[in-house]
Amino acid sequence: MHWMILPLKRYVDFEGRSRRMEFWSFALLLFAVFLIFAGPFYFSFFTAIFSVNPTGPGSEEAMAEAILASFTTMNTIGLIVSTIFSLVVLIPWIAVTVRRLHDLGQSGWWYLGVIVASMIPFVGLLTSLAFLVVLLLPGTKGDNRFGPDPKATDLQETFD
Repeated sequence: MHWMILPLKRYVDFEGRSRRMEFWSFALLLFAVFLIFAGPFYFSFFTAIFSVNPTGPGSEEAMAEAILASFTTMNTIGLIVSTIFSLVVLIPWIAVTVRRLHDLGQSGWWYLGVIVASMIPFVGLLTSLAFLVVLLLPGTKGDNRFGPDPKATDLQETFD
């Protein structure tokens, strides 16, 4: 649990390095919260859409009714909560990603390049997959230009 909330404690800290454990634990937390709050909305939305015959008579009206039926009070509240949560954790998400790149010895500006490249069709898919692989790589051992090795400092704190 410590690793999941650490990026929230370092809310706007773009300096230093973050371990894979910190980055991926935070990603898991964000995914779980999104799944809990927005998941029911998307489930009912797609269930309603796929239940309509798109080639049948009056399919446009049936599709509109199915979409409106998915906007129940609870689903709408969950969608609003997940949207607010997404806006609150946007800066910590960017910060932990930049620190993760620092752990790899890369500049945080690469993240901006990935975001821009992700907007290009097909290139964006390849860029996103490559960035995912990069984020899975282990950090540089020892100190680098962005600070001390976070694994070494964690071990030092453990044995003190």
